[in-house]
Amino acid sequence: MGPLPEQSIEWSMQDGKSHAPYGRNFLKKLITEVELNHGVVLDELYEQYAYYMTSLKDDNLVKGNARVCKFISFLFPDGCSGLPSCPNSRKLVVPLQCSLNMLEGDTGCSVWPSSLFLSEFILSFPELVSNKSCFEVGSGVGLVGICLAHVKASKVILSDGDLSTLMNMKRNLEYNNLNIGTAGPGRVTEGPNMVKCIHLPWESASESGLQDLRPDVILGADVIYDPVCLPHLVRLLKILLTQKKSCSQKQNDSWQGSLSDSISVDDKVNHINRWNANEKDDRLDGKVNGAKQANTNASGDGFDACGGKTIWDSTSSCGAREGPLAYIAFIIRNVDTFNQFLSLVDQANITITDLTETLKPINLLPYMQSYDRSKVRLLVLSCS
Repeated sequence: MGPLPEQSIEWSMQDGKSHAPYGRNFLKKLITEVELNHGVVLDELYEQYAYYMTSLKDDNLVKGNARVCKFISFLFPDGCSGLPSCPNSRKLVVPLQCSLNMLEGDTGCSVWPSSLFLSEFILSFPELVSNKSCFEVGSGVGLVGICLAHVKASKVILSDGDLSTLMNMKRNLEYNNLNIGTAGPGRVTEGPNMVKCIHLPWESASESGLQDLRPDVILGADVIYDPVCLPHLVRLLKILLTQKKSCSQKQNDSWQGSLSDSISVDDKVNHINRWNANEKDDRLDGKVNGAKQANTNASGDGFDACGGKTIWDSTSSCGAREGPLAYIAFIIRNVDTFNQFLSLVDQANITITDLTETLKPINLLPYMQSYDRSKVRLLVLSCS
């Protein structure tokens, strides 16, 4: 490709500090791109960038680590008093330190919709994780882990590949009166209200480094959006799903969280879900269609699964699983990325079951208008 022709760029930026962080980041990327292509940067662009850097250097809005404390209040409706996860006040408040502005690139410290969904799922079906060893990949702010501790999971291990996110997560655990374990995967320390945190970049995860974890349940929220990370994620899930337990562990494990048992849990709270019966549900059906899967997402757009991968719906005869299960909640933001995930899972011989329609969590966040649970899908992964 030859040199770019000279172009005239009309620069217009509204005044005011509210636009300054975005203008600064845009200018930085533009100047870098032009210089890499050996182009000539207009003096006006340099001057505007220098203005942002000098006049706003002390402004908290331009700091990547700017934080704000949010309170996520799970409100249990009438009829939930029998759930083990329901407090006497029917209200569970979780304080979280989050990113002030996700658009600044601080995505690991933001609350994602699938994290809210997975937290509602845990609180709605505590039997699936109670008294079980649970491991979350890409834990972010730690909301899912806090809910796991609330429903008395026997062991809670959270992980993230970003060190700043991991530090923020530990603060959130402290805010929620949980003890923090920072030992590595092979060094396990026990204690009341103990939640362990592990720095785990997916690309460096190894079978030997994870050999002592042996979780019963693996969880992940919005972890399949980056196609570059998908091969590493699937390899990590494969390691966790195929870890073998000792004979003594197998005898002590009561697999109440198998798919066959989860249906009975759904029956127990079915009357509670009617509390939210007026909500429109456009989620995917996840029906089996031979070797290829055709689904429709919330906006009506269809997609085909790659590689002939079949996603079984939860009404199919899939039987009780004799090994770890992975619950993955996510929103399909890019069909090609999701199909790449399906193809990689198929190559790894991992079975997928769609639980979106079978295990619908209770609406515990009725006040949160920006949270649209109908766009979130829930899959369970297992290995034979």
